[in-house]
Parts: sequence; C-alpha cells; structure tokens
Amino acid sequence: MRRRLTASLALTALLSAGSAGAAEIEGVAFADQRTVGRTSLGLRGTGLLRKFLIKGYVAALYMADDVPSERVLENVPKVLEIEYFRSIAGDAFGKAGDQYIARNVDAPTLMRLRPRLDQLNALYRDVEPGDRYTLSYAPGWGTELALNGEPLGRIPGPDFGSAVFSIWLGDEPMDKPLKRRLLTPR
Repeated sequence: MRRRLTASLALTALLSAGSAGAAEIEGVAFADQRTVGRTSLGLRGTGLLRKFLIKGYVAALYMADDVPSERVLENVPKVLEIEYFRSIAGDAFGKAGDQYIARNVDAPTLMRLRPRLDQLNALYRDVEPGDRYTLSYAPGWGTELALNGEPLGRIPGPDFGSAVFSIWLGDEPMDKPLKRRLLTPR
C-alpha cells in the first residue's frame, strides 16, 4: 500500500512538473517553450482579442529569451499561436491580414510581397472554435503556417515574415492591447 502511494505521489509530481508554469488564458493552455528550426523559444506573452465584448481568440508569442521585444519584427526566430473561440471562413484571414499589412508597410513593399501574400492567403482554411493556427518564422527557413499542428506551407524571406507578424506586432497592429500583452514578458 505504501509503495503504491509513493509511486502515485511520484507520478503526480512528475506530471505536474511537465505542466508547471505553462500559461493559461481564458481556459486555453499554451506551452512554456516552442521550437522553430533548431531554436528553442520561450513564452514571451499571451493575450485575448476581444471586440465589442465578444471573445475572438487567445494568442501566445514565443521568442528567444535574449531577444528584446522591440526586435520582434527583425530577422529573429518567433512563433505566434492563436486559438479561436469562433468559426471563421478561411478567406476572411487573407482579407483582414492584407488590410493590416498595408497599414504597416509602404506601397512598394506591399507590391513586392503581393505574390507571397497571395500564396499565404491560399493556405488558410476555415476554423472552428478550438482550432489553433501557428505562425512560425526562423531566418533562412521562412514563415510556416500550420493548423492544429499540421503544416500548410512555408514561404521564404525575412521581409515576408516581418510583414505577416506586423498584423499583430507592427506599429499599426490589429489590436494594440493584444500587442502589448504579447510583447510583455511573463
């Protein structure tokens, strides 16, 4: 009996240690670390996007611990995970993304990015509550979009990665309070 209790307590401690420190927001858990390429990234911040009292999604940003938040749009590895509370049609992602990218880059840059933005927009799928998009970037590797852990495609270029992440983290982001929460170290 005593052995079983000891084994049970040890197993409970081991399982708890694996999830210790993981962030939870609005009932959604995010891991403490993510890996992109060969780089391990720590959880920088989490936030909720809410519009007119309606919860849209929760998000988590991962960056290397030694990279200041001000450098998020530079050629540094990063991961943004977004879990949705509402159903959204796939074509809506491209339309919204294009609007926010246009606010954050100049017209010549937008024209240069257009073929790759069209490529990204073709990757988007409809989402249901509980679905999770992951956007990952690493230098020399490119920007990858995954849905529920399944890679949908990868697009090259640090300029492209910077533009896409500017939707949430640029000077004119989708939501300034969300940007602030994502960039604030936990």
